[in-house]
Amino acid sequence: MKKALITGITGQDGSYLAELLLDKGYKVYGLKRRSATPNLENINHLMNEIEIISGDLLDLPSLVNAIKISDPDEIYNLGAQSFVTSSWAQSIYTGQATGIGVTNMLEAIMLTKPETRFYQASSSEMFGKVLEIPQKETTPFYPRSPYAVAKVYGHWITVNYRESYNIYACSGILFNHESPRRGIEFVTRKVTDAVAKIKLGLQKELRLGNLDAKRDWGYAGDYVKAMWLMLQQDKPDDYVIATGKTHSVKELVETAFEYVGLDWQKYVVQDPTLMRPAEVDLLLGTPQKAQEKLGWKPQVTFEQLIHMMIDSDLKKLNLKI
Repeated sequence: MKKALITGITGQDGSYLAELLLDKGYKVYGLKRRSATPNLENINHLMNEIEIISGDLLDLPSLVNAIKISDPDEIYNLGAQSFVTSSWAQSIYTGQATGIGVTNMLEAIMLTKPETRFYQASSSEMFGKVLEIPQKETTPFYPRSPYAVAKVYGHWITVNYRESYNIYACSGILFNHESPRRGIEFVTRKVTDAVAKIKLGLQKELRLGNLDAKRDWGYAGDYVKAMWLMLQQDKPDDYVIATGKTHSVKELVETAFEYVGLDWQKYVVQDPTLMRPAEVDLLLGTPQKAQEKLGWKPQVTFEQLIHMMIDSDLKKLNLKI
């Protein structure tokens, strides 16, 4: 039986990845920081099948201990301060958790079990003010937020340990990927939750920032399959995971409101206070390398994704009414 350790297991990606690995017969361990009010919503249904280990990406001894306990064949580092907007207000913490935390995990692997295969969750936000369209593995980075800067560090330190110590370390440069388990602070879930509430008469308006920003949005359940595939190859490498299609926030809003039969212009208010200090205007990835080398392709379309998220939010809200 293969064993895997997932940091950030309580998040969207961690929960989908845990399900995937369990289906494949893995013993799954999750690293979780101690918290007075633990949020286990995404993994409650898995608690009898997985083992949770207390630890923190900022505490090297706890990572060494987690690896000793789990003895993993694979480690998936999904833990981070992952909300871009918050990274300006928490820039130092973001740099530590999202950047230095990667180094701590790599050091723990070197000290404890260097043959472990390692996956680092890199981000399309690293491309920032994009220098070419579409973005691929060789596109230069131009990060536009403390979060993106920290992710660039995490990406390059992973490459550095791979080349310096010959460990199996991969980075997946994942473009925006969403699901019903996405946190409410992210724009896709903010929109679908608001649309569901407006449809049910529980909310009157939706306040948003930049409606013109464009993103390459996919389904998180598809993207975790790519993570797993990366660690099954003969040699470690880095891959862009994307749909190859881009949509604006305005298109997201139009698709969501249209699905419930409402005119978005009657409910959406553009709020200047919600604009980022430095905006990323357009992200569009090419998954060609992942398709050719991993045999990976996204299965869920943008429209199917938004409909899935609204259906889920409507169901949750109806249960509360």
